[in-house]
Amino acid sequence: MTSKLVGERRESAKLAVIPPAISREEVGEGRVGVVAYPYRVYEAEVTMTRPFLGDRTDRFVATVDRSRRLVVRADTFPDAETREIEDVLVLPAELSDEQSRTKARESVFKWTLRRYSLNDAPDIEFVREADAYKLFWLVERPDGDVIVDSLQGIEDPLRD
Repeated sequence: MTSKLVGERRESAKLAVIPPAISREEVGEGRVGVVAYPYRVYEAEVTMTRPFLGDRTDRFVATVDRSRRLVVRADTFPDAETREIEDVLVLPAELSDEQSRTKARESVFKWTLRRYSLNDAPDIEFVREADAYKLFWLVERPDGDVIVDSLQGIEDPLRD
């Protein structure tokens, strides 16, 4: 099931994870594997200077998938939990800490520009950050293997 994925397969690993909304047991019977994607989460406070008015501030949560090299916006900053995960494939981080921070800053800047009309560049400060793994369940199904997002429950076919 995981022969083509790159990473370190472990019988057991203690990882800081974003707590799953869908448990491993809920996704199916039989063998259910796990893939752990490395994430870095940033909470950014954005300050925008406005002429003749006071400064305006806003907050964004940027979640950097360090394996797939992409940034997504989150509604809240997750509380990571340390858990012992059995039969897990831990994917390597493809982005350094500095690269992750840069990607998060670029994304927060773009999100700010989409929401506000600005005269000057906003001041972006990261007020919190955390490393955590997001878990995906690998499930064997009669009609083909699937990968299930443990937070949203979205199920996609596992491609060869």
